[in-house]
Amino acid sequence: MQRLYDFLRRHPTGVDTFWAVILFGVSVASATARTEDPGTDAQVLIVPIAFLLSLVIALRRRMPEKMLLLTLGLGIVQLVVDVAVTPADFAMLVIVYTVAATGARWASRLALVASLGAATVAHLRWPNEDTSVLNNVGVVVFQTVPFALAWVLGDSIRTRRAYFEQLEERNARLEKEREAQAKVAVAAERARIARELHDVVAHNVSVMVVQADGAAYVLDSAPDQAKKALETISSTGRQALAEMRRLLGVLRTGEHKEAGEYVPQPDVEQIDDLIAQCRTSGLPVDFKVEGTPRPLPSGVELTAYRIVQEALTNTRKHGGPNTGASVRLVYFDDGLGLLVEDDGKGAPHELYEEGGVDGQGHGLIGMRERVGMVGGTLDAGPRPGGGFRISALLPLKPAH
Repeated sequence: MQRLYDFLRRHPTGVDTFWAVILFGVSVASATARTEDPGTDAQVLIVPIAFLLSLVIALRRRMPEKMLLLTLGLGIVQLVVDVAVTPADFAMLVIVYTVAATGARWASRLALVASLGAATVAHLRWPNEDTSVLNNVGVVVFQTVPFALAWVLGDSIRTRRAYFEQLEERNARLEKEREAQAKVAVAAERARIARELHDVVAHNVSVMVVQADGAAYVLDSAPDQAKKALETISSTGRQALAEMRRLLGVLRTGEHKEAGEYVPQPDVEQIDDLIAQCRTSGLPVDFKVEGTPRPLPSGVELTAYRIVQEALTNTRKHGGPNTGASVRLVYFDDGLGLLVEDDGKGAPHELYEEGGVDGQGHGLIGMRERVGMVGGTLDAGPRPGGGFRISALLPLKPAH
């Protein structure tokens, strides 16, 4: 049954043609049974009119407006020539429904007007003088109701189809919006990963370069110091590889990873290790914590760590020889304050804004993006008397 139903849905014109043949056969049989009625000369037109009305049934979906005009023309011919009503006139009811459901608006209005007046005109053309006026009015109303219902049903189908089309269009639009949002989210995630990679690579590689240069310088005169520098290079490299493995793992799709495979995100407590690493690489750093330490949102902790990491990396790259730095971590009631200063000769402020000499565009710009993501503020610039200063305030709750 389902296959038959699908076949009928795929061939609507064939179904209409089948019913048109049935209607034409019934109309011809009815006309043959009335060949002895008076007015047989006019009844000769019954067969061609029945054929054309059956054609209306067959082609109603393909050209509803034209079939409506053909039906109106045939109805006028029946009134003028006095052709008796036959079963083929059922096509008038069908075309009214079809035009109301799928035809143009002008054709739908024309069908409504014609269907409401058809019974009245037919009754005036063939009056029943044996009944009272009230009965005649009742007959007219009774004959008009099916046409009105057919039009109302067809117009309801039109409205329902339009509603479903709007729903489909809306769903398609929402789907496109979701795809666009997904692309934006992917781009934002890749930008975040790019910032993370920059911080990891810039900091750890700079430490490794400094240690390697120091090891090469004291390799012959102080082997113990060279060995210590090489150990620092090894541990720094492993740390950098672990963080890069975690970041690059985010980019992998279609793979299920164990939760413990990636190292956790850096937090405020690891700033001590970061400072120790910088001191080992030859950059003296004064580190102080003010206020009462307490748990912070993960986004704030990661931002604080990356700001300190980026600031110290820039100090090491641009501060020049014999440069010292200081880091202040202040816990406020409603936020976390950061102050990173150095006393080096420094580099032009524009160079920091452009991302440093590496030209990668992730210097202060990346810092400002990180601080902005948690709703904080960042102030950076040269210090009076030399050096560079970075001050940030990270609220515990993002701004609304």
